[in-house]
Amino acid sequence: MNKVYVRWASAEDSSTLVSLNNKFNGVEISASEVKLSLQNSRELVAIAMLDDTPAGFACAQYFKSFCYSELLGEITELYVDEGARRKGLATLLIKFLEEKLISLGVTNIKVLTGINNRAGISTYEKSGYKLQDELVFEKEGDKGQK
Repeated sequence: MNKVYVRWASAEDSSTLVSLNNKFNGVEISASEVKLSLQNSRELVAIAMLDDTPAGFACAQYFKSFCYSELLGEITELYVDEGARRKGLATLLIKFLEEKLISLGVTNIKVLTGINNRAGISTYEKSGYKLQDELVFEKEGDKGQK
């Protein structure tokens, strides 16, 4: 039986997170960028371990808006290596982040995922998330503008 657990990411995990993130979304960032982000951001980053080897990660953020009386939370990223899937790591990552967000005072957590991400949708539904009837719009900024 595999040993599975989740822990908080640290600066020492920067290279591992670079590799996992590249597999997840193809974005190339440097280990120093990740390290700086981990040290200077309010983003919560958790790493899933399979037999003491990093096998996935998840990120969450929380923020306050004057429009609402409570803190708002969002799980922004979730990835588990293909060979480590179906072992409960995604569910553990979600629960780990939820517990921290709740301890910070977050009462409502949102997740955005792709409409065709059937495995992700199933995982979120099993974790108690309900499909909402909202649309997401996105607009890229002009990279030349300041």
